Amino acid sequence: MVDAARARKLADRIQQIVAEMLERRIKDPRLGFVTVTDTRITNDLRDATVYYTVYGSDTERADSAAALESAKGVIRTEVGRKTGVRHTPSLTFVLDAVMENVAHIDDLLAKARAKDAEVAKAAQGASPAGDANPYKVDEAADFDDDDEEDDDGDEADDRTETSPS
Repeated sequence: MVDAARARKLADRIQQIVAEMLERRIKDPRLGFVTVTDTRITNDLRDATVYYTVYGSDTERADSAAALESAKGVIRTEVGRKTGVRHTPSLTFVLDAVMENVAHIDDLLAKARAKDAEVAKAAQGASPAGDANPYKVDEAADFDDDDEEDDDGDEADDRTETSPS
């Protein structure tokens, strides 16, 4: 097993190398507008998964996936040459669904905003169903238990008076 920091550094370096290769060296006409979004590598540094997005239609995504699969050997050779590790990791390209998730979340937020606007419009001229202050306090029952007064106006004494028998 390898230190997690070393694995992360190697994954970042692989991501840079693959992105540079796709931009400058791979001239496959099937390759569309590809962006490398992330790279993950296993703890033993044997397998690297490269996540990418393609701007375009489903056919352009499929063509780009085929182009990446056919260029996998050339890209792996370049990764091995530029990283200098003993064993060059095998590469797996996975289409990242970030753009679809973003579109779905945007749709959900738009629906929520529309519902909020409907509720705000309905509540604009509304008034409360009950009293304005539902927590009314009975003013007659508002007194302090410690200062009870007798009928004659004197404060009640805590001790009881006993009469001599």
